[in-house]
Amino acid sequence: MVSVSDFDVVPDRCRSNSPISSHSPRRISSSRRSHSSSSLSFSSWYRRKRTKVLLALIALLASFFVVNWIMLVRLQHQHDGPHPIPKPTPPSSVSVSLQGKWNKSGNRKKSQKGNYVRMLALTAHALAENKREPKDLWLEPFAPASVWRPCADQRNWAPNEGNNGYILVTANGGINQQRVAVCNAVVVARLLNSTLVVPKFMYSSVWRDVSQFSDIYQEEYFINYLTPDIRIVRELPNELQSLNLEAIGSVVTDVDMEKEAKPRFYLKHILPIILKNQVVHFVGFGNRLAFDPIPFELQRLRCRCNFHALQFVPRIQETGALLLKRLREHAGLIGPLDRYLVGPFAESIKEESGNHEKKASKYLALHLRFEIDMVSHSLCEFGGGEEERKELEAYREIHFPALALLKKTTKLPSPSELRAEGLCPLTPEEAILMLAALGFNRKTHIFVAGSNLYGGSSRLVALTSLYPKLVTKENLLSSAELEPFANYSSQLAALDFIGCTASDAFAMTDSGSQLSSLVSGYRIYYGGGKMATIRPNKRRLASIFVKNSTIEWRVFEQRVRKAVRQTKHVQTRPKARSIYRYPRCKECMCRTD
Repeated sequence: MVSVSDFDVVPDRCRSNSPISSHSPRRISSSRRSHSSSSLSFSSWYRRKRTKVLLALIALLASFFVVNWIMLVRLQHQHDGPHPIPKPTPPSSVSVSLQGKWNKSGNRKKSQKGNYVRMLALTAHALAENKREPKDLWLEPFAPASVWRPCADQRNWAPNEGNNGYILVTANGGINQQRVAVCNAVVVARLLNSTLVVPKFMYSSVWRDVSQFSDIYQEEYFINYLTPDIRIVRELPNELQSLNLEAIGSVVTDVDMEKEAKPRFYLKHILPIILKNQVVHFVGFGNRLAFDPIPFELQRLRCRCNFHALQFVPRIQETGALLLKRLREHAGLIGPLDRYLVGPFAESIKEESGNHEKKASKYLALHLRFEIDMVSHSLCEFGGGEEERKELEAYREIHFPALALLKKTTKLPSPSELRAEGLCPLTPEEAILMLAALGFNRKTHIFVAGSNLYGGSSRLVALTSLYPKLVTKENLLSSAELEPFANYSSQLAALDFIGCTASDAFAMTDSGSQLSSLVSGYRIYYGGGKMATIRPNKRRLASIFVKNSTIEWRVFEQRVRKAVRQTKHVQTRPKARSIYRYPRCKECMCRTD
C-alpha cells in the first residue's frame, strides 16, 4: 500500500529545483537531454495522479469530521435531555429495548448496569411468559404469626413526676433515626425520674431539613398519651433557659456515650449531672440505649412510644391517605393498618369512592435504600470504576469525615469482601431481579420508596420496562399536592413510611436501614399475621449474583426463592436486637395461644 509520505518523496527527485539536483548538475543535465520527452510525460502523469490523491484525502478527512460531529451532537443531546419514565412497552420488545437503553448510555452507565444486562434480558423473557404467581407470594406464615397481638399499651405502674430535673434532647439523623431517638429519650426520662422537654431535631448536612417535632408528629397527642408514664413539657422553665449548659458541664454528646449504653451508665454518669445542675442536654442523641438488659416495663414503654404515641400531623395523614387511595386505584377499601397510619383520614379513602366498590389492587412496596449517603457509607463498589470511587470518597470526606479517616488509617475489608458477606445494599437492578425471580408478574403494582437514587432517576427507566406499573409518590401526587412538603425530606419520608407500611407486601433491600426496620416492625405489630414482608439474605444473594454471566434463569429463580423463603418465618426478638424491628416479645406483644 502506498502512503502519503511516498508521494512526498517522488516529486523532489523529479523536479529541476530539487535539493539533490543542486548537488549533481551533470547528472541531472544528462538526464534531461536523453529523456526529455519521457520526463515531461511522467511529470504530467504525476501531477494528475497527485491531484486525484489529494482530492481523495480531502474527501476522507471531511467525512471523518462530519461523522464525529454527528456523534458529538447525539451524545450532547443524550446528556442534556431528561430521562423520563417511558410508557409501557410490549413484552416482546422489552429485552430489545433494555439492550438498546444500556448500549447508548456511555461508559459510566454501562459500568453501573452492564453487569446485569444478560440477567435483565432473561428476566424480560420470563416476565413475558406471564406465569402464575406462587401461592405464598403475598402471604406471611399466618398460623404462627396470628397468635401474637399488640399489648404495649398496657401499663402496670404509677405516673412519674419527673422531680429530678429536665432532659433536653437534640436528635440527629433522618426521620427514622430521630424516631428511635425520641423513644429512647422517653425511656431515659422515666429511668432517671426526670421531665422530658419535647425533643428537637438537629439540622443535618445530609438531609438538609429544618423540620421539628411538631412539623411531623402531633405534639399534644404525644404529651397526653405518655402522661401516665412520664412528665413532658414544651420548654425549659425560665430560670434554666439562661444557663450556659456547656459551661456548667450539662452537655453530653454522642461521643461521650457508649453506642448502646445500659441503664446503669445513665444512673452512674447522667443522673449526678441532673441532680447537680437540674438539666442535661443530649446533643446528637440517637441509638444510645441498649435493648438488653432493660427492665420489663421500660422496654414496654419504648414499644408504647413507637407504636402508639407517635402519630403523624394531620396534613401528612391527609396526603398519606390520598397516596394510599391512588395506590389501590380508588377501590374505596380501608387497609388493616390505615387507621393507625392516617387516623381519621382513613375514612376519606372509603367515602370519596362512592358506591362503585371493586376489588382493591394489591401493591408491593419496595424500599430502594440506594441514596448516595447509604452508598458512600457502605464502603462498597457498584461497578462505576475510578469515577465512582472518587465521587464517593469526596462525599465521605464531607459528610462522614470519621469514616474517611478510618478508611485511610485502618485496613478495612475490601469491597468484594463486604459484598460476599452481604454488607452491601442491593442495587436497583439486583432488587428487580430478586422480585422477578420470586414470581411477581409484569402486572404487579410496585410502589418505590426512596426514589432519590444514586446514579439518577434514569436508573428507574429500565426497571419500568420490566414492571410498567412501577410508581413513586412523585408519580401519584401532583406537584401542588407535594408542594407543602417541598424541601422537607423528613416529611416526604413520612409519606414513604405510610405507603410502605400499608402495602400488601413489603420488600426491603437493606435490613440495616432504619426505615425498613421500622416498617417491618410496624407491620408485625398491627398486621395480625397477614402483612407479607420480604427480607432478603444478602449474603446468599451475593453468592447468586456473582454468577450472573453464566447462571440460567431457572436455576437463578430456584436459588433466589430458596434464599428468601428461609427468611420468611415467624421469629421472636433475638437477644439484644431491636424491639422496633422485632416486636414479637413479651414486652411489646402478647401470645393468645
